[in-house]
Amino acid sequence: MPGISIITALPHFVTQEEHRELTSSTPASFSELPAVLYHQESNSSITLDPPLDGFSTQDCSSGTAYVLSTVLIFWSATAGKGLQVTYPTISLHAISRAEFGPSIYCQLDETLDVDEEPSADEELELRELRINAQSEASLEPMFEALSQCAALHPDEAEEEDEEEFDDAFIDAEDVDNTEFVTEGQGELSEAGR
Repeated sequence: MPGISIITALPHFVTQEEHRELTSSTPASFSELPAVLYHQESNSSITLDPPLDGFSTQDCSSGTAYVLSTVLIFWSATAGKGLQVTYPTISLHAISRAEFGPSIYCQLDETLDVDEEPSADEELELRELRINAQSEASLEPMFEALSQCAALHPDEAEEEDEEEFDDAFIDAEDVDNTEFVTEGQGELSEAGR
């Protein structure tokens, strides 16, 4: 699934209460459970910098933001289509009270959609997304919902980095101390073991 995409229909989702009812007994398949709605913000708008081809400024001007367990969606009230963002694509999200007005600010890293990593000398270009809420009071709940859903989708690159260091530490019981011999210095002393 691409990190940022235009959708023509909202995915099926359930409220948290409906999800609790569905999972109160063991479902036939966990993979068939619908996405869970963590937050819905009506009468919102978004800004994208740089703009996204196929999603105009007019499309961004009025709609509803859906923070689902699987993706973040802005559904345009005027266009009958939406913008869908996967959580690993969101490299940063924060509450902003800058000159643009109260909003949720997100940096979107679209390099996850590319097979090759950018080289060190290439400048990483991030797309900026602002979800403009009608009320400043809704920013905190929307931010909390985004944080919870982002935690459900850990960064795969970060997990790979952690796996690289799994062998960095070993248990003392797994080491045969007789193998530690330094060149020209003999065996390690008891304190050096």
